Amino acid sequence: MLEPVNISLESLNLVTLMPMLIAIGGGLLILCIDLFKDNIHKSFYVALTVLILLIDLMVTMGLNFGVEEKGFFQVLLIDGIAVLSQAIILVASMLFIPLALTSKRFHEYSYPEFFALFMFMIAGFQFMVSSDNLILIFIGLETASLSLYTLIAMHNRSNSFEAAVKYFTMGALAAGFFTMGSAILYGVSGSLELNQIATAISDRLNEPGIMILLLGGAGLLLTAFAFKLSLFPFHTWAPDVYEGASAPLAGYMSVVPKVAAFVVSMRIFEMFINLQIEWVQSMIIFLSVITMTLANLMALVQKDVKRMLAYSSISHAGFVMVAIALATDKSNTGVFLYYTLFMFTNLGAFTMLWVSRHKDRVHHERFDHPYEKFSGMIKIMPMGAVIMALFMLSLAGVPPFSIFWGKIYLMSATVDAGYLWLAVVMGLNSAIAAYYYLKLIVYMFLKEPTDAVKEEIVYYNVSKPLMVVLGFAVFVTVFSIFMVNPLIDYISTMLQASSFGI
Repeated sequence: MLEPVNISLESLNLVTLMPMLIAIGGGLLILCIDLFKDNIHKSFYVALTVLILLIDLMVTMGLNFGVEEKGFFQVLLIDGIAVLSQAIILVASMLFIPLALTSKRFHEYSYPEFFALFMFMIAGFQFMVSSDNLILIFIGLETASLSLYTLIAMHNRSNSFEAAVKYFTMGALAAGFFTMGSAILYGVSGSLELNQIATAISDRLNEPGIMILLLGGAGLLLTAFAFKLSLFPFHTWAPDVYEGASAPLAGYMSVVPKVAAFVVSMRIFEMFINLQIEWVQSMIIFLSVITMTLANLMALVQKDVKRMLAYSSISHAGFVMVAIALATDKSNTGVFLYYTLFMFTNLGAFTMLWVSRHKDRVHHERFDHPYEKFSGMIKIMPMGAVIMALFMLSLAGVPPFSIFWGKIYLMSATVDAGYLWLAVVMGLNSAIAAYYYLKLIVYMFLKEPTDAVKEEIVYYNVSKPLMVVLGFAVFVTVFSIFMVNPLIDYISTMLQASSFGI
């Protein structure tokens, strides 16, 4: 007869679970408030959501983290990477939510369920980045994904429903690949915790047939994350989904889900690379190169700015995926530096699309944001044109704007790792990307406004919360040169307290 096991609350280390509980509790609180009081103005839910996110951020930053800091039956892992990535996710979320307070009425923000689902999504991402257990990673992934599908559909336009269905289909396929890959690793190692999997694999590397199983497991997991990170050839859903989602949500999707996916990718694939399984590294480099190159070529021929920014985001993901293949301290620092800077610029660029959004497609029968819509913007909305130009120059990697520092740091890490040819490819892709970013600047500054643009001035959707978010994004984009070194030092410190083999 089995003896009962006594588990003390102290051994569970429940403090490690607090950030996720705050997010989940916040979502439930919003639903309960709506249950007892109908028709509360959306500004209340925006303020409440930001407050909950701020509390979540303070609790997260106050966690005692370390290489071996585990909790909740040893499935939560609170190391430097977990805390750092949760901070990025929460800051990006606090930038996004105030955009609901627009001067126009967008119905999805009037539903309390929108804010509740948003909090559940945040909790899912937090579980993803705070575990080395493949089951909990999967639960977090699906919690976040199911919430995000619904948020996209709540935009309530025909292409929003199409986008949600496409994203759901691709997400279901990715979930299947992740499950099968995890099952193979479990069969090889007898564990679902990455540190135990690494130990078991290192002991069995010389056994016959083990490499074939590892090839299958790693290949399936890489396919799953290629879907989530929109890497070639699993990127085709991204432009349609971004186009169907509201502009701010599309900008949010280009940052936060990818940060979470990159963290999990670092934990999983750098395990293989640190075990000297070179073909995993080769596969990731191949995917990175072809993703950034193909996405840039596709962005060149886009007629819609939102789709151009979607392909741009795919290219940036391919660019950053190089760092996962390098698996060095410097490259890992580069991932977080890049996406911290990218977060402000890209969310700001998508927000500028929100500024001039309206229901009728007066410029193009197919697209909401064709280049013609921005013709002569400098004459109609000078400040908006300047702000958008700053974001485009930053995305192009023009110094001294923010993303330049992320790009140059990653290229430096690539050269230091001995991949000079890869750094050259990254530089060439940045040069290609500059063309389609500058194309938008040409339309805004050098072309005359169309008749439809002149009539559209009344539609500009400027509100104080939106101006604050844009102002903050512009400040970081322009003055990032003063923040880069402290940010690199902080990220490096957090990486030293992480447990995936650096």
